[in-house]
Amino acid sequence: MHNESNAFEQAAQRSIDLANELAERQIDADLWEIADGTLSGAIHYWLFSRQPCPDRDCDDCAPVATAELRLQTLLKLVRELAEESLYYHSPSDHNAAHG
Repeated sequence: MHNESNAFEQAAQRSIDLANELAERQIDADLWEIADGTLSGAIHYWLFSRQPCPDRDCDDCAPVATAELRLQTLLKLVRELAEESLYYHSPSDHNAAHG
């Protein structure tokens, strides 16, 4: 489990580092463009890694056996990761209490 957690943390940190590096190198770059590109690459890799094996009866692949199931799984994961993020809530959110 430690190796999986370490791989997760390293992948996340390297994605952040790459986005920061791109933003620093291209001063006039749109941060949203960099973020969208980083997310696009992550989604492509995630979908690639979740391709089901050829065995139609494989229990391990059942949750990702179709494109629709993969998308449902991905969207659930995105929601969980977003809600766990330090940046999920912002002091300038329109629904934030201002006192």
